[in-house]
Amino acid sequence: MIGRLNHVALVVPDLARAAARYRDALGAEVGPPVELPEHGVRVVFVTLPNTKVELLEPLGEGSPVAGFLEKNPSGGMHHVCYEVEDLGAARDRLVAAGARVLGSGEPRIGAHGKPVLFLHPKDFDGTLVELEQV
Repeated sequence: MIGRLNHVALVVPDLARAAARYRDALGAEVGPPVELPEHGVRVVFVTLPNTKVELLEPLGEGSPVAGFLEKNPSGGMHHVCYEVEDLGAARDRLVAAGARVLGSGEPRIGAHGKPVLFLHPKDFDGTLVELEQV
């Protein structure tokens, strides 16, 4: 059902500093910051030969990642994103197997302009999982 690893998301306390570290110290290709008010985050994608790293910072105090930074002030891994061919079918199969979809259960448009869903971390060994329609 799941396809390739699309990205690993890291919450960071300072997006500009983290982006510079990936660009300058690691020599990675770093995209421009993008604000996603509907998700409460500002993101930068670091492109690697086989996947991406998504750097996230809260966009305002109501951001869903603000609490993550309160618990982890230096930041850390937030979620992994896997591609799926049919997001609706993947959701239905997972729900039938007992997995919990976060939010309303309906896909929302993610940072790549494609529909996404998030799965409860308690159902996936403590890891928040994002599924993205390819």
